[in-house]
Amino acid sequence: LWTRGRMSYGKQETEKLRSNVEEQLSRLLQQLQDCEEMKEDLDEDEYETTKSESIEQLREFEASLQKMMAGDMTLVSELGSMRLAIQGAVSQAFKTPEVIKLFANKQVPQLRLKLTQIAEDLKLKRLDKDLYTSQAVEILAALSKLGDQLSGEEASFLEQNKTQSIAEFEAASSDIGGDNILSTAAGQVKAAQH
Repeated sequence: LWTRGRMSYGKQETEKLRSNVEEQLSRLLQQLQDCEEMKEDLDEDEYETTKSESIEQLREFEASLQKMMAGDMTLVSELGSMRLAIQGAVSQAFKTPEVIKLFANKQVPQLRLKLTQIAEDLKLKRLDKDLYTSQAVEILAALSKLGDQLSGEEASFLEQNKTQSIAEFEAASSDIGGDNILSTAAGQVKAAQH
């Protein structure tokens, strides 16, 4: 009975920690999304400062996730997708905060819906072709990494239009539990700073 209660307590603590991590990630991604949405209202310095502070907070959060995962293997799979989302945001592979958020929360149906919405926006000329292509590539890369089956047309579109940062993200994220995500992200962060 004591062991059973102890294990139940451990599960409760793991669930509480996972919930706190999800809330923190959601808050940071919302902060990044708010920054993008308010870009027009801010002067360039304010925008760059706010964005770089948000990305720095994401880096710090990623480092603490790495420490947590090193100590508790039961969290590896649950925190792995969150680390990937952070890595994607920090490396600039994903530029759309909403896509980062949906990816981090493994929301495949919502990503599919977003893909449909941007296609409709393109058709109605509410979105230009370049922005559509950029967002569609992000969404398709996220869907692919979440194990969603891409159609032949989608896979071809992704292959033809993916950026170097998306390609690096795909390569790094092939090992969710490993350290190469962080080393790739660190390399991309260093490259972006030069």
